[in-house]
Amino acid sequence: MLSCLYPDAADFIRRFAPVALAAVLSLSATSCQTTSETTGALAMATPGQGEADWRRSAEGWAERYRANPADPGTAINYAQALRANGQRSQAVAVLEQAAIHNPKHMAVLGAYGRALADVGNYKQALEVLNGAHTPDQPDWRILSVQGAVLDQMGRHEDAQRYYGTALRIVPDEPSVLSNLGLSYALAKDLVRAEATLRRAAVQSRVDPRVRQNLALVVGLQGRFAEAESIAQADLPSDEAAANVAYLRKMLAQQNGWKQELTKPPGRAQGS
Repeated sequence: MLSCLYPDAADFIRRFAPVALAAVLSLSATSCQTTSETTGALAMATPGQGEADWRRSAEGWAERYRANPADPGTAINYAQALRANGQRSQAVAVLEQAAIHNPKHMAVLGAYGRALADVGNYKQALEVLNGAHTPDQPDWRILSVQGAVLDQMGRHEDAQRYYGTALRIVPDEPSVLSNLGLSYALAKDLVRAEATLRRAAVQSRVDPRVRQNLALVVGLQGRFAEAESIAQADLPSDEAAANVAYLRKMLAQQNGWKQELTKPPGRAQGS
């Protein structure tokens, strides 16, 4: 239901409720690809491409990259196609070389920072992203990615400050609001998470996946019928019902396991 939201949101939610949500996230994992809109990369690939399209895109950009590996646009587009194909370490290598050739190219640094975050190198990602914009000309997309990286590191209050700065530049931008809402969820503040995601969901240019985030947060509070109703706005009714049923089941299992763990030791049989 949530595996293709704004930068690495699925990983964030796995941290928030790993037992309950890992299976829910997998329901749509195979259908999602990174796009230029959600990563902020200077990419020419078309959002919504399928796996075969991304493979062809990677092959085409690979030829251009071999001809001129120092070209910023080529490296960015090639790396994006590699990331979409799951070749994240190779994408990092491509962008590392591009950054060496173009040490002050902010788009290259932005893409490189995202790629580093993809492979879990969060500290270096933050260092690189700091060079992808300047205090006098901040890029709200980079601010949002920096917040996402900080959330991955468990620094939710710091992340929320970055999202707040981004929202001062682009008030009510749904992608930033979505990340902020997920950050509140990770901090176990489901009330603020829900309020923020509802604010995101009513924006005219909202990505339908934001509503799936909202459905999840509502479901995490036990309001499953309402969560299913929200999910049905963008999913077929059977898929929405299946997602909510899975969430209900996993939450019940998680609660059951917690109860078992907190039970006092029982007496041995026959004692």
